[in-house]
Order: sequence, then C-alpha cells, then structure tokens
Amino acid sequence: MAHEITTHTVTANGIDFTYLECGTGPLALCLHGFPDSAHSWRHLMPELAAAGYRAVAPFTRGYAPTSTAPDGIYQTGALSADANALHEALGGDGDAVLIGHDWGAPSVYGAAASEPQRWKRVVGMAVPPGAAMGMSFATNLEQTKRSWYMFYFQHPLSDMVVPANDLAFIDMLWRDWSPGYDGAIDSENCKACLRDPAHMAAALGYYRATLGTGARSEKYDAIQAAGGGELTQPTLYLHGSNDGCIGMEVAELARAMSPWAEVKIVEGAGHFMQLEKPAEVNKLIIDWITAK
Repeated sequence: MAHEITTHTVTANGIDFTYLECGTGPLALCLHGFPDSAHSWRHLMPELAAAGYRAVAPFTRGYAPTSTAPDGIYQTGALSADANALHEALGGDGDAVLIGHDWGAPSVYGAAASEPQRWKRVVGMAVPPGAAMGMSFATNLEQTKRSWYMFYFQHPLSDMVVPANDLAFIDMLWRDWSPGYDGAIDSENCKACLRDPAHMAAALGYYRATLGTGARSEKYDAIQAAGGGELTQPTLYLHGSNDGCIGMEVAELARAMSPWAEVKIVEGAGHFMQLEKPAEVNKLIIDWITAK
C-alpha cells in the first residue's frame, strides 16, 4: 500500500508551521537541520507510515513556508519548545516519538528532556546527545576546523556572501558534508526555503543564538540546558562514517560520555545519511522506535 505525503499547516508556539504528513497512528515528529528542509524525510516518512505511525515533518521556524519567529529567537531551546507545542497542536500522546537530524537533533533532545511525558523514544542524527559536541569544540582542533562555518556565520560579511550566487554556498556544504552524494535536489529544496532575506536571516540566526549574540530567553535556556543531560527515554544516535561536518571521533566520544544512548555508525554515509543510505537508516530507526 502506497503512503502519500501531504502538506498541511498548524499554529504552535506562536509560529505558523507548514508540515509534511504521511500515515496515521502515534505521532513520529521528524525535525530537519541546515542546509536542509522537511523534504529530507521523504524516504523515511512512508516507512514510518507503514510501521503504523503518523509521520510529521515540519519546516522548522524560519524555514519557508513556515513563518519566521515573531520574537526573533532561534536558539535550540526554542526549537525544542516548538516540538512540544507541535505535539500538543497535533494531538500527540505518550506513544509519540522524536527523530531529529543536524539542528533537529539537539531540538529533540531538549524536547524529550523538558517534557518527557510526551515522548516514548528518541532518535538523534549527526549531532550527538550529551556533552560530546561541546567537549570537541574545546579539545578537538580538527572538529573546530570542520566547524569553521559556524564561526563565519557570526560575521556580518556572511549576510552578503551566503545569499550571493543564488545560495551556491549551500551547494558547497552538501558536497563537503556528504562526499560522493548528489545532493542537487536537496540543496534546491533548502534554497527554496531561504531565498527570502528574512528566512535566510532566520537560518543564520540558529548559529548566532548558539555561538554569538543572537536573541535568547531564560525559558528557552532552561530547556536547552535540560537537553544537554541524560534522557530518560531510550535514545538512538546515528552518525555517518564519512561525515564531513562532524567527525566520527565525536560520535565515539559520545559513546563514551553518554553510555545511556545507543550509538550506531552508518558506514559509507556522510552527514545526510537518511538520504544517502535510506534503506539502512530507515530500518535502524523503525527497529528502534518499534522495539518493545
């Protein structure tokens, strides 16, 4: 039976979200990262539906056609609050599961930690749970070099350079982060979300709220802090062996520092593993969320 992906809208946490949906059953909320879009989940969503879930993939705050944030806040604590508000707005229950990639990963950790009653199981991808990422920034020069773009995005020059040449910067990141994968379709999907300057500013705002002077709030700081600790839900972390954005040694550090999470390496995949190795990644996720 084919499971069609449809498009809908809902308002949650003061944001007008556009989301993709597939299937019926307990909510499986899938959160994308940068430079990406909700279409990143197009291979996983029908499999979630076949497994008996209502797969929902929103365009996250600031990514068109979802609205920009009225409060101008793009820290991960806000993204976590959005996830919990979407759970409420979409009628989720305690059997709901969370799946997040890149920025979506810390977003799901914060959502699961701050309102654990909403979420049964958690899957993070490409950004590890716990303190491994922060430790790597402090001690791993190779990872700091890979993360150069995060520091570059703090500079006003990036406001001009990133939109130049029809967002060719996004094509470069897809090539660098997932070597050998043809991400042309996915890069274009992201560009469609960010061509409006207000939406591009929102995407850069994620980085500026993390490392720079971007707007933050105490409420979201608390959610964010909770997401950096141990989760009570069974948690799976997936990492591509060829990830050009975050090195595999960071995933191995997470294995040591966060023994409460199950860490699995997807061999031969880069940063966007759900698109590069969909059959393998889909099975890992479905097996995890359906485990008794």
